[in-house]
Amino acid sequence: MKMNHVGLMVGDMDKAVEFYTKALGLRVVMGNTKVLEERKTAIGKMCIAVFGEGFKGFNIAHLVTTDGIGVELFEMVDRQDRHVVDFTRLGIFHFCLQTDDFEGAIARTEQYGGKVRMDIMRYHPEDDTKPAKMVYLEDPFGNLFEFYSHSYEETYASDYE
Repeated sequence: MKMNHVGLMVGDMDKAVEFYTKALGLRVVMGNTKVLEERKTAIGKMCIAVFGEGFKGFNIAHLVTTDGIGVELFEMVDRQDRHVVDFTRLGIFHFCLQTDDFEGAIARTEQYGGKVRMDIMRYHPEDDTKPAKMVYLEDPFGNLFEFYSHSYEETYASDYE
């Protein structure tokens, strides 16, 4: 299997596209598009199957990371103002991006309405030969994400203790 894309619910599509492109460096593949609840088209039928009767429509945009992973943004007609993080609930609670520019990416995250949730931490602060670091953040809508300095394999290789 390969990772293809992740879908995120957002509260304001224009603000979300601005955040994910300008703060995080993703590229728009398909801009803000309105999807209506209807049964005449394939996309309409698929959305009713996924979201159920009465979803009332949404805006959608498709973005992509520099390594080709898709980020699908959904702005539902009926939605909360902000994602409420509840660590007692099951399901996906964050996604992670890898960057060489922690300070710049963090500054852009804050500039475009995101939030830093913690200080940057190193996995092995006692070992200068293992410089992997990470930090948790939120987008402007409360969706959690993380930055890694190194690949997943490098961070969690078998010599990780």
